[in-house]
Amino acid sequence: MIIAGAGLVGSSFALALRSSGLRLALVESHAPACDDQAGYDDRIYALSPGTASFLDGSGVWQRLDSARITPITEMQVYGDDGASRLDFSAYDCGLPELAFTAENRLLQHVMWQQLGAQQNLTLICPGECEAIEWAAEYISLRLKDGSHLDAKLLVGADGGDSRVREQAGIDASQHPYQQLAVVANFEAEKPHRNIAYQWFRKDGVLAYLPLPDKHISIVWSTSVDHAQSLLALAPEQFCSEVAQAGGHALGDLRLITPGAAFPLKLLRVDRLVNPRIALIGDAAHVMHPLAGQGVNLGFQDARVLAKTLLNRGVQADCGDFRLLRRYERARKEDILAMQLTTHGLQRLFSNPWLSGLRNFGLRLTNSLPQIKGFLVQRALN
Repeated sequence: MIIAGAGLVGSSFALALRSSGLRLALVESHAPACDDQAGYDDRIYALSPGTASFLDGSGVWQRLDSARITPITEMQVYGDDGASRLDFSAYDCGLPELAFTAENRLLQHVMWQQLGAQQNLTLICPGECEAIEWAAEYISLRLKDGSHLDAKLLVGADGGDSRVREQAGIDASQHPYQQLAVVANFEAEKPHRNIAYQWFRKDGVLAYLPLPDKHISIVWSTSVDHAQSLLALAPEQFCSEVAQAGGHALGDLRLITPGAAFPLKLLRVDRLVNPRIALIGDAAHVMHPLAGQGVNLGFQDARVLAKTLLNRGVQADCGDFRLLRRYERARKEDILAMQLTTHGLQRLFSNPWLSGLRNFGLRLTNSLPQIKGFLVQRALN
């Protein structure tokens, strides 16, 4: 089997197959920056308990530095009228935590350590996909250096601009949001008490994610012009803007990781599989980060595809189209539901004429424990 892309999702998928008996080739264009002793990464993820369980089964979670992992036990969501809010509590749901925050660089550091020791895996780095050719019993991947790899199955985990998806002829529709996600890390004056905050504001969606001690990471999804103006501010002004936008919930802020920005878009594919090809992670879907579920959805892809292959039977062809369709059927509903939810919320909260409706929705949802419990259960996977 060939896996194109050794980011978090592709690497976790390879690790999940370490005892599968399959021979794996993992192809990546460049090695990630994996210094686990550096300061906080600017890419922080809120990982669901389901993702933590999957990574534990893959030998990753238990090897992470626990001092760099922060549980989220509460979440407070605010509307733009200063009064409407929605609260989630792990305690109220009978759970130890709602999610965990972890750094991209820390996760990749541990994953690449594990990949280097995996006996059934060959890591090809640097390596880039150039073209794909099909035969009756196998698929051939030609790399840009002219070399060829043949396998029963090619898994595309090579991101939103997936070369595998393009070469496979799988159509993808893209909807740019004309927004950037501004990210940065801060030290807060007040303790965050393991609470994640989110404000749906007229200028976008701002989230505070708790990190160890009094540190936090922010994601501010906002217009391109506003994002660029934030990044152009002096550090003290930037801190002041972020603290004020969050209602000084954690007091004054001190910048510890410079701000950066990433463009936001919605990407949908018309199918997840083709003969001898399967897509996972951002190659299969991209969505707005306001629900914080993009990377979790990718890990779910990896988990379901790995389980499908592990349960195929010893003699079964891992690239059999009927087997791959089983994976696709198991994933399409969840992916579609999450994309529709995030896209709908983005449209709702970006329309100034619907302010009253969205704030009413927050208050109504907060008064219905059954709906809140359902939303929490959906986010645990």
